[in-house]
Amino acid sequence: MSDSCEEGSACAVDFSKENEENAPFTIKKEYIKPVMGLILLLIGIAFDYFDIAFFSRDISLIWFGTIYLLIGGPIVVKALKLILKGNFYNEFVLMSLATIGAFLISAYAEGVAVMLFYVIGELFQEAAVAKAKRSIEALLKVQVEEVTVLENGNQIVKHPSEVKIGQIIQAKSGQKIALDGILLSDIATLNTAALTGESVPDDKKKGDTVLAGMVNISNIIEIKTTRDYADTKLSKILKLVQEAVGRKAKTQLLISRLAGIYTPIVFWLAIALVVIPYFYLGDAYLFQDWFQRALIFLVISCPCALVISIPLGYFGGIGAGSKNGILFKGSNFLDLITKVDTVVMDKTGTLTKGVFEVQEVVSVAIDKSVLVELVAILEKHSTHPIADAIVKYANIVSPNYEASDVEEIPGYGMKGKVGEYSVLAGNIKLLEKFNISFDEALRENTETIVVIAIDNRFAGYITIADTLKEDAHVAISALHEISQIKEVVMLSGDKQLVVDKVAKQLGIDKAIGGLLPEGKIREVEKLKSEGRIVAFIGDGINDAPVITLSDVGLAMGGLGSDAAIETADVIIQTDQPSKIATAIKIGRETNKIIWQNITLALGVKVIVLIFGAMGMATMWEAVIADVGVALLAILNAVRIQKMTF
Repeated sequence: MSDSCEEGSACAVDFSKENEENAPFTIKKEYIKPVMGLILLLIGIAFDYFDIAFFSRDISLIWFGTIYLLIGGPIVVKALKLILKGNFYNEFVLMSLATIGAFLISAYAEGVAVMLFYVIGELFQEAAVAKAKRSIEALLKVQVEEVTVLENGNQIVKHPSEVKIGQIIQAKSGQKIALDGILLSDIATLNTAALTGESVPDDKKKGDTVLAGMVNISNIIEIKTTRDYADTKLSKILKLVQEAVGRKAKTQLLISRLAGIYTPIVFWLAIALVVIPYFYLGDAYLFQDWFQRALIFLVISCPCALVISIPLGYFGGIGAGSKNGILFKGSNFLDLITKVDTVVMDKTGTLTKGVFEVQEVVSVAIDKSVLVELVAILEKHSTHPIADAIVKYANIVSPNYEASDVEEIPGYGMKGKVGEYSVLAGNIKLLEKFNISFDEALRENTETIVVIAIDNRFAGYITIADTLKEDAHVAISALHEISQIKEVVMLSGDKQLVVDKVAKQLGIDKAIGGLLPEGKIREVEKLKSEGRIVAFIGDGINDAPVITLSDVGLAMGGLGSDAAIETADVIIQTDQPSKIATAIKIGRETNKIIWQNITLALGVKVIVLIFGAMGMATMWEAVIADVGVALLAILNAVRIQKMTF
């Protein structure tokens, strides 16, 4: 119905700020003509039906002709422009020929009705697109137009694109952060909903990474920028959103091609319907009867329902995904994800939080709290993630001891003096290096452990582990409930013992550990060689190659690596693995609605086309078959926006 729909695409969507601001006024203005046209049409039909005296044939022509020009004039003009460009076989030309022909056989009300309902259908389409677009536009509203930059002690307001890497910017309470950077302030509390979909405040400390789009909900903070405006994670996500609606699914492309073949066929069949009977019926041939049948045939044949509702259905699927924190980079991936039968996933950062946390503290001949404090004071001098986990766990505000003679032994651990104690903290090799005996059973421990010696005697150990995400169990259960998923596989670079433990906890069908990136590629290639349709989901730069290789690549987009996000076909913005099953369900529901519309449109059209050719369908039935089916298909496509996944 619109230019974009004529091409079988929902890509002509203006996300600009200007369009957003003017849209309400434009929509109201567009309703004026159809409402006026409908009122005048109903009055004309009433006058005609009750045979009002002054409503003669000439008055009737003027009355309905005026309505036709008001409503259908722009469509006829568009049809003429397309004919001049050599594009004769399209819905605008078909509609114009059919409705002008209706006037030639005095079917004035019917001709106006075709155009009027056509325009009303266009408004329905625009309203549906607007509804699908709202959840996507919510992302665009997080863009920041200005930022406060600190230069030589002065506060200067600039556009984010003018800020260079390494400059220091400020964000006040309630203000959105404009650029990616490193936090210079001691602490900050941020709302990360724009990037992750989670409204739970995220606490950051000095040196942590903060991203554009996060909202500062603490006091004024300072950030040292690490990326240009165009390279921020937010800018890249927004670019992906705008590109997403332009990528067409195979079904969508197929229907566009079929419409290009179908339209000229029905046009020439309509002409044949007028001409051929003349050679067989002789004197019984009535031109007006067969001309009317041909006009009805043309009205019915318009491929509006297919050309409009199918891209609208895909656009609705993309909108539903965005509403659920899932970004499909194109409608083609909505189709592809419905075919997936094997889901393969990384462990760290995908099923687990990717953050080490203390799980257990075991002390030998020393108070547990003292042991933790001694180790934490020593580990504070290390930048290793395991050391950070112990320091965070200890949460020492006022230390009772001071560290001295601290030495980090690469590949082993930490050595130093804490108060009056000589402390060793590291791996088993560290204790072996200093000939300190320990519990040999620790060698079989599946977790990462920090063994501790105090004054050259084994004093206990601390177990460190990467914790599972809150919805990890739900994620695997949801995938097993999807009938098409034959197997859920986990591939990880972690130790096989650790991987097996996680797989058992979650109920994963198959788990392989100790893999480098090339090992993951090898395993996915093996699955694909068996005829599997594989979806792989990961978050790190090391996952990018296998994400590219898989049939459908998914990336954790909240805080995942740029490489993973850029190579993925689908991005889980909330970092929740449970959204994998949601993405598959959205794809399946979208696909179901698309084929419902195809079946409805083609089924009704074929039946009414046959009746029209046989002279058993009136112009009103043609209107219902064309515009009515298009409206039903549009309403059906909108349903996905109201579904709960």
